[in-house]
Amino acid sequence: MAIEVGTKAPDFTLKSQHGESVSLSDFRGKKNVVLLFYPFAFTGVCTGELCALRDELPSFVNDDVQLLAVSNDSPFALRVFADQEGLEYPLLSDFWPHGEVSRAFGVFDEEMGCAVRGTFIIDKEGVVRWSVVNAIPEARDLNEYVRALEAL
Repeated sequence: MAIEVGTKAPDFTLKSQHGESVSLSDFRGKKNVVLLFYPFAFTGVCTGELCALRDELPSFVNDDVQLLAVSNDSPFALRVFADQEGLEYPLLSDFWPHGEVSRAFGVFDEEMGCAVRGTFIIDKEGVVRWSVVNAIPEARDLNEYVRALEAL
C-alpha cells in the first residue's frame, strides 16, 4: 500500500545515472519534488512516460520543482537509457538493496520484482501532497502532475 498524502516522505539516497548520490533531503526547504517510480528502462510504456516528461521538462525541473525518476535498474543501465533517450533529469537506481526505496513508498511489486507506476509530489517540507499509483501496464497522465504542482 502506497504511503498516504499528508505523511512525511521517507528520506533516501540513491545513485543517479551519472553515479552521483542524490538524496530526497537535498531538496528540503528548496524545491518541491516530483518523485516518479517506474518499472524498467527500455520498456515501451516507461520510455513513453519518461520521454513525455523530457518534452515538458521546464514544468518539472525549474527553480521551484525537481523531478526524480526511480527504477530498479542498475545505474549503468540507466546511463545507457538516459543517453539513448536524451533524458537529462536524474534517473535513480533502486537496484541494491533491491527495491528498498520502492518498498518504503509502498510501490514495489514483489511478484514482478519491480516498482509499479507510483508518483508522489512532495513539498519543500518533505510532506507528500499528492500521489497516483497505477498498475504496471497503465501509463500516467502528466497533466495531472502539472495541476497538482500548481495547487501547491
